[in-house]
Amino acid sequence: MPNIPRDTGLDSTCAFLRDPYRFISARSQFHQSPVFQTRLMLQKTLCLTGAKAARLICDPDRFVRQNAAPKRLQKTLFGQGGVQGLDGDAHRHRKALFMGVLTAGSVQKLAELSEVRWREYAQTWRPGESIVLYDIAREILCRTVCEWAGTPLAERDVQQWTQDLAALYEHAGAIGLQHWQARRARRRLEQWAAELIEPTRAALPTPEQSPLERIAHYKDQQGQPLDLHTASVELLNLLRPTVAVSVFITFAALALHKHPGCLKNLQSGNENYVRCFVQEVRRFYPFFPAVSARVREDFLWEGYAFGKDTLVLLDLYGTNHDSRLWEDADDFKPERFRSDFPSLYCFIPQGPGDPHVNHRCPGEGVAVALMSVAARFLARSLQYEIPEQDLSITWDRMPALPRSHFVMRNVQITT
Repeated sequence: MPNIPRDTGLDSTCAFLRDPYRFISARSQFHQSPVFQTRLMLQKTLCLTGAKAARLICDPDRFVRQNAAPKRLQKTLFGQGGVQGLDGDAHRHRKALFMGVLTAGSVQKLAELSEVRWREYAQTWRPGESIVLYDIAREILCRTVCEWAGTPLAERDVQQWTQDLAALYEHAGAIGLQHWQARRARRRLEQWAAELIEPTRAALPTPEQSPLERIAHYKDQQGQPLDLHTASVELLNLLRPTVAVSVFITFAALALHKHPGCLKNLQSGNENYVRCFVQEVRRFYPFFPAVSARVREDFLWEGYAFGKDTLVLLDLYGTNHDSRLWEDADDFKPERFRSDFPSLYCFIPQGPGDPHVNHRCPGEGVAVALMSVAARFLARSLQYEIPEQDLSITWDRMPALPRSHFVMRNVQITT
């Protein structure tokens, strides 16, 4: 039985935080192994990368998600009691709620609302004015998803709720003041969500139930409604990830700037190319670095011993850049998606596996639809200048972004 390679040193937390997206793949290459052992936050951790590892971590007989995410992420990013920390039948039952909300027709409605918002905002931009795309995209998506979900915002609340929803993912892994700001934001948002859900439960659902109504009236396996706190967490699990798509939209704009050929192809009106471009943005650029799980019971994999309760991290970014899986993995090539779609264990920007039964994000269709709207709009409906700015990526932050958040100047709507 081979020994799992181990990092030297007492703890690798600082090294991980310096480069969270590339830490696992770099150490895996150093150890020449798809699995290695390290310590994060003084806790023994096994790090995995690659498609085989992605398939492995989806095995419910070997891994659980309960208590796998660090407490600091549960108190900011995910919320406590949400679908991300469930296993087995409880997870599948709760996941069905999200898959039922995020139908193709519902996602299309969300995308159409977002296009209306993009056009409304563009009409307000004046010649000579500069806008920060990431900040604009966050606000547009916040307005859009709240309207779609049945939780429309008063104008006076738009900025606050945009900042709070963004804080849940922008500062989830932060240390110090920003982390506590994210926790305060979650408390405000959960209180707001509860104040929406409680009266919704007292009323009969409408024939075409809004996402708010579906969550408010959802029944668990025992036929009971979710407690008010958990229902609030799950409502935010629809809103928060949608606002986070602003990260991908900002990277889409960066890709258009760096690859003028992509811009020309998008302007040609080829809808299949829009799909290819969006998927390549999701593969190529960093979004979330890893997902976590815990070993259910002792087992062997590839000859390596996995011990019960051990924390395991699966490398998302590194798997999407694995040269064994992707030809010219470090090149931006949308045409790679013209052929058969890659497996659910090779292409994992939002987690591996089947979203209906595994912990892969149920909102992938939302990300693709909203990115497609934004990419078309940037390429076909706007003229703009890109002033001198720092477009290098902040690899030491989660989420990684262009340092300038992508500044645009003299933005004019053309169609």
